[in-house]
Amino acid sequence: MKDLKTIVTEYQKVDLAQRKAALATVVKVRGSSYRSPGARMLITDDGRWVGSISGGCLEGDALRKARKVMMDKTPMTVTYDTREESNQNLGIGLGCNGVIDVLIEPIDPQDKENPVTLFNSLITSKEPVALATIFEAISGVGEKLMLTSLGEWSGDFSDAQLKNEVQSSLESLFETKKSEAKKYSLQGKESEVFIELIQPAVSLIIFGGGFDARPVSELAKSLGWTVSVTDECVAHVAPLFFPTADKLTLCQREFIDRDFDITPYSACVLMSHNYEYDRDVLKKLLKTSTPYIGILGPRKRFDKMQSEFNTQGVSLTDKDFQRIHSPIGLDIGAEAPDEIAVSIIAEIQSKFSNRAGGFLKYHSGPIHQRDPNSDQVFKQVYMAETPSTKSQSR
Repeated sequence: MKDLKTIVTEYQKVDLAQRKAALATVVKVRGSSYRSPGARMLITDDGRWVGSISGGCLEGDALRKARKVMMDKTPMTVTYDTREESNQNLGIGLGCNGVIDVLIEPIDPQDKENPVTLFNSLITSKEPVALATIFEAISGVGEKLMLTSLGEWSGDFSDAQLKNEVQSSLESLFETKKSEAKKYSLQGKESEVFIELIQPAVSLIIFGGGFDARPVSELAKSLGWTVSVTDECVAHVAPLFFPTADKLTLCQREFIDRDFDITPYSACVLMSHNYEYDRDVLKKLLKTSTPYIGILGPRKRFDKMQSEFNTQGVSLTDKDFQRIHSPIGLDIGAEAPDEIAVSIIAEIQSKFSNRAGGFLKYHSGPIHQRDPNSDQVFKQVYMAETPSTKSQSR
């Protein structure tokens, strides 16, 4: 989502009366690649671009192809073979061992349904959207069809039969959550369509505005997340301390469910250093749909909360234990506030990506591969046979 936000922001700065623009999108990958399908790059005819479709290897050639697309006003799909023995036509040895299809399409500022205008409507959405883009066909390359989670359709395909088939794929995408390039063979004609689930950016809510919350806020913003910081102490929520936060709120614990819209894309971090405040906020959060609740402090702090909940008749379910992370963060040996922030943000990222956060050297599958059907992160990989118990005194 950060790429989309950046592209929209930069597009709005372009003087389209003087400049032409095109959008490059990775739509299909076979083997390995630096960026996965859905990566995008905005290109203007003065040789500038924002975003990326690789680690810098393909951008130069994509720029040249984009100039042709801008002049012809016709989208095209370019296939890059980055395998070491096959990429000499690019003039460099990429060695990524993958084949990458990139759709490059012109941006018409007069077209109210051009891709960047479409993205502008998506970056503020709080619900996922299913998007289909034709990238290989006899005709209709670049055409788009979109379905919101509320069942609203927009866009269109000129091929009615293909549209009917793709509609079924988009409807099922909210369940499978698997973005992919799909091939359709209809009446002897083959078409390839990039079926993509665009999900809202992570919304991070930090409960507690102490000094150690500041690097957490800054790091989350650098990833393009929406950040809110709240506390019961007015001195803790000064704009000076959280200059990039989207929302600073002085909110009493009993009004949290009233003042915050907590969704399945919200991550909640409790780091007030006030036991009673964190305990009461946790009780509120248990009733929400947030998939991640992180609690700063040692494990015994959360154990005490559970004991008090039990005496009050509040039972935690298996799902609750899956989303509550106490102690918070990945085990990276963090000590200082900035290091702890990295640990916290990395754990939240891994949670929303359904990944374990272990060393990639021990991961046997493709780096970008995710399990879209799992509600839990993969089993953690530990160096030792018996994982050590983390303890946080902070």
